[in-house]
Amino acid sequence: MEVFLNSRFPLDPSFATGALPAYWVGPRHLAGDDGRLYDAVADNLVGCGWTSLTTVRGRRVLDEPLEGLQALRSTVLHISPDARRWAQWVLSDEPFYLGGLPIAWQVSARSDTSSPLADWSAYFTRGVPGEVITDFLLALDACAQPSAASAGPEVVLDAVTAHGWFRDAEQPHAAAMHPTFTARVSLDEVPPFIQDADPRALTAEVEEHGPMGWQAWAEPAMAAPYLWAASFSASVPNGLVAAFTTSLSSTTPVLRRVLPESTRDQLLWAPSS
Repeated sequence: MEVFLNSRFPLDPSFATGALPAYWVGPRHLAGDDGRLYDAVADNLVGCGWTSLTTVRGRRVLDEPLEGLQALRSTVLHISPDARRWAQWVLSDEPFYLGGLPIAWQVSARSDTSSPLADWSAYFTRGVPGEVITDFLLALDACAQPSAASAGPEVVLDAVTAHGWFRDAEQPHAAAMHPTFTARVSLDEVPPFIQDADPRALTAEVEEHGPMGWQAWAEPAMAAPYLWAASFSASVPNGLVAAFTTSLSSTTPVLRRVLPESTRDQLLWAPSS
């Protein structure tokens, strides 16, 4: 049974996550990341056999004794067994911003291991449900050719409309939104600094249109700050973006202990036990 969110639901992330009661929550795109976006994704990559590498840096003030040295976890890099796909947790190491939010995960792939450059990259800010990023990565892990185009753009929109989203009346073949207008998926010009093998990503002039790629975001209310944002560079295969949008629009509730303050009144929940 699903009922409206209880106002007594504990929302303070400073509480130890394990001490909070768990609830099944929906809709998924407004459920947040439960304050454990790294672990939710990384645990699944370990299960797929991906190798993790962590850079540890030290911060030391002049004349500070060694016992006072602060060790900082920097970028954590997860690499697939074939070394053609990787995922970086960049939130702890000077991330850049998307939609006013810091990037948390950057996922990239290449078709040739002899090249150090990625064919494409996808970016996810904090607040993207970990289940959605995980489903995208599981689809990436399962595909034989991570850079090969496997479907047209319609597959991305078909995934969300199958779950009740509406196509944009002005862009029916390029955009769709949740019925409450709180989330949108759109084939649009890729933001600056999104890495892609398409040379237009680097050569497009200011007055020119750059390459087009899928963009997605959640906006709890009109003109409100984004809850999360995701950007896919122009060369990301549509089939992989569809794995993201399928999971994003799924009506299956997700387990949460910590909810976003900005969406608490828009969620449905039920106790997990």
